Amino acid sequence: MLRRLHPVQPDSFAFTPANLDWARAQMTKYPEGRQQSAIIPILWRAQEQEGWLSRPAIEYCASLLGMAYIRALEVATFYFMFQLQPVGRVANIQICGTTTCMICGAEDLVAVCKRRIAPTPHTLSADGKFSWEEVECLGACANAPMAQIGKDYYEDLTAETLESLIDRMSAGEVPVPGSQSGRFASEPATGLTSLTEAQGFESANASVALATEIGETLKRIDGTEVPILTKWRRNPEAATDDQTGIDSAPEIEPRPAEGAPADATGATEQEAQASSAARPVSKREPADVRADETDAVKGSGKD
Repeated sequence: MLRRLHPVQPDSFAFTPANLDWARAQMTKYPEGRQQSAIIPILWRAQEQEGWLSRPAIEYCASLLGMAYIRALEVATFYFMFQLQPVGRVANIQICGTTTCMICGAEDLVAVCKRRIAPTPHTLSADGKFSWEEVECLGACANAPMAQIGKDYYEDLTAETLESLIDRMSAGEVPVPGSQSGRFASEPATGLTSLTEAQGFESANASVALATEIGETLKRIDGTEVPILTKWRRNPEAATDDQTGIDSAPEIEPRPAEGAPADATGATEQEAQASSAARPVSKREPADVRADETDAVKGSGKD
């Protein structure tokens, strides 16, 4: 499919100061002289800031990376995730139209978009607030039909719930993402048939909770939403799951377990802190289940 730049272009583009810091941080992932490898994330941040990729934005990103304009243009026109035309200033609604969603009612959602937004995709609504498109599988088949609106998934949709979402977003509200039928995640629509004792401990699944906490579902990104981590530049090396942007990894190496002899290969059993953000504490967790982790942390200071 031939993709062209929009005939109406803005005069200029520039990153916000925070987004520029973020872009320069991404460039440090690559060896000197190889910064052009950062073209995809930097183009994506330009789109997150403006909603779409204009010619000035593409050329700005190319200049930032020291690459020919045509090379950046090749990337922007190749990947369909890059919007080459203006999108709704409130939201661009991406309806999943692949098999599962189609069977479960995606065509009804498309009909709503055609009636409420515009008869054709990639077209602004009369008030400029919305645009829509049909996309390939978004990977939420157990919650079909669904749509990605802004940065998040709205699942278990019907024509009525999608119309309600459009009305609420138009009025300035940001509806909570996730299932719109009351499901916690992707459990059976008729209710749990196993692990029923696990119900009711959290009000939202991790994805919905994070989206609600950060609050960027429909927001144009200016770079101030979350810290710039650059974990690959930290000393000591940052924990894999660190999200603070602060050097928080322990200064010490794991030590041989106390009283544990080396095995036949000469290796020893190691002890290290196991509790981390990658294994958050759950309200359903049995008491003292992390005692071994606590003991390991307390013992890490021994000679």
